[in-house]
Amino acid sequence: MPDNLTRTDWRTAGIKRVRASDKSGDTPETLGMNREVAISGARNGSVALWAGTNRIEPSSRTGAHHHGPLESVIYIISGTAHMRWGDRLEFITEARAGDFFLVPPYVPHQEINASASEVLHCALVRSGTEEVVVNLPDLVPVEQPEWIGRD
Repeated sequence: MPDNLTRTDWRTAGIKRVRASDKSGDTPETLGMNREVAISGARNGSVALWAGTNRIEPSSRTGAHHHGPLESVIYIISGTAHMRWGDRLEFITEARAGDFFLVPPYVPHQEINASASEVLHCALVRSGTEEVVVNLPDLVPVEQPEWIGRD
């Protein structure tokens, strides 16, 4: 909260609306994912967060990747996601519409659309102002990952 001596112009320094049509694909790519940025330091002056969405087509999976030092939150808007993670993607779990994933910094992971007919649509928030994507094309996953917390 500003002190009493400084007046903040909340009209220009307050809430910023980002319309769905304002999202941009101008963000690092990962195979199998359509990632779009809505909020970032460069786009609209965020000082602590990056936010956007992703879509994964039916029966598709992303390439293995991580987001460096950034912590990530993934909210499942629609569909069913399987998330694999680990040095060889040796662990797997599932989330459905309304569920969240918390992805710690540097964790290699891969999102999978578990549906053969429905698009997986997610909202993403990261702990930095710009997207960091480190694709891991040489990561060789185990054949049978261990299920964690499957309902």
